Amino acid sequence: MSWFKRTSAGIKTQRSQQNDIPEGQWVKCQGCSETITRRELERQLLVCSRCDYHFKMSPTGYFNLLFDGEYELFDENIISSDPLQFTDQKSYKDRLEATRKKTGLQDAAKAAVGEVGGYPISVSAMDFTFIGGSMGSVVGEIVARSIKRAYEKKIPALVITQSGGARMMEGALSLMQMAKTSAHLTKLSEAGLPFFVLLTNPTTGGVTASFAMLGDIHLAEPGALIGFAGPRVIRETMGQDLPEGFQTSEFLLEKGYIDRIVDRRKLKGELAHLLALFLSK
Repeated sequence: MSWFKRTSAGIKTQRSQQNDIPEGQWVKCQGCSETITRRELERQLLVCSRCDYHFKMSPTGYFNLLFDGEYELFDENIISSDPLQFTDQKSYKDRLEATRKKTGLQDAAKAAVGEVGGYPISVSAMDFTFIGGSMGSVVGEIVARSIKRAYEKKIPALVITQSGGARMMEGALSLMQMAKTSAHLTKLSEAGLPFFVLLTNPTTGGVTASFAMLGDIHLAEPGALIGFAGPRVIRETMGQDLPEGFQTSEFLLEKGYIDRIVDRRKLKGELAHLLALFLSK
């Protein structure tokens, strides 16, 4: 039964001759479990070429994808404070500093102005890697300023959502961002300017309960999780089982909550087409 034992007579490969794969060079798709090279994934705009699963994309990634060329960034130096002196296992201030160092971001949102298909537009985008894309005072301020910039410049606005909801470490201050962003959207509407929303995976909590569902046109990426509370909370509250996939973008499209599901690789063309419809005379 010696074939069940490892012997020293086997062929060995010297360490210097082994194919060392750099960390992060290969990525396992969460949709189909296939292994993809990072280079191929980036070439496909972080969309799996086998099953079309959409990986999360950063705000900078969306800006580079959507804008025709150069764009101008705004509100890069706004940072959160710790007004409530929130302390759990470690202070909120320490967590913010650690997250900034890890991600290279100031907070969970970025804003820019540029042209898409030749039409100027003010865009803000959220980033899930910064404390789950949670909406605190800074995120709410960046989104609100982006919308304000739109009606002051008399251009459309787009918000790309990707969030776990309100930031609990800022308490009521984070909830106030829901009202603030919605108030600016009222002014945008009064100016007769369109507001577009792109819902990405995930979009939940206070973000869904405010500006994410106040668009003139709601687009969503395939398979995105979109909802307010989680499935378990809803199930326990209602006391009954829920339909399969009831919080996916496909289900919400069927029920009329969103207008269109758009593959990221076709997103720029879709947005340019909508801008032409809304703005061309």
